[in-house]
Formats: sequence, C-alpha cells, structure tokens
Amino acid sequence: QVQLVESGGGLVQTGGSLRLSCAASPSTFSISTFSWYRQAPGKERARVATITAGANTSYGDSVKGRFTISRDNAKNTVYLQMNSLKPEDTAVYYCNGLYRANLYWGQGTQVTVSS
Repeated sequence: QVQLVESGGGLVQTGGSLRLSCAASPSTFSISTFSWYRQAPGKERARVATITAGANTSYGDSVKGRFTISRDNAKNTVYLQMNSLKPEDTAVYYCNGLYRANLYWGQGTQVTVSS
C-alpha cells in the first residue's frame, strides 16, 4: 500500500515562494514517477510537473521557469519549489505516484496567492 501526504501549502503574497512536500511510504525509491497536479475552484485538475525515477522532469506551460520539482529518495520525499507565485496559482495541489502500474494520490494541500 502506497501512501502520499502533502504539506507546505499556505497563504502567500504575489511574487512570493512556497515549497510543497510529498512524503511517500513505503519509499520513493519504489515509485517510478511522481507528479504534482492542481485544481482550482470550478476547474479541472491539471498537471503541474512530473519527475521520473531517473530524475527527468517536465512542466506545464503555465509554471515553466517558476516551479521546480525534485525528489530525495533518502528522505522519501518529493518537492515542488514554487517561485514568483501569481494569484492564478491558487489551487489545491496534489501529488501522485506511479507504483506497479497503479496511480496513488495524496489528499492535497491548499495554496492561496493573494494579489
């Protein structure tokens, strides 16, 4: 059973930064690919960033150059560093992990960017 727990969300002003964490159990080493998604009120869930087991990364167009995804297998944690935040980044952020062809989701963490 894989469990993912997000943390690090909160309220920040435009232009500020936050770092989200996704703690995985039993371990990130066993999970091949992690992604961060976000869902704003009234909108569909959208992919933000992905990192593979080999640390290859990809990003959604709206966050390129501002967000960075990383993984620390020693700490069983995946991170999303978010810089230059904008009000349109306001959403619930979820991480997911692909393990043995099954996709697991965390419960989400709220990010609110004030103008």
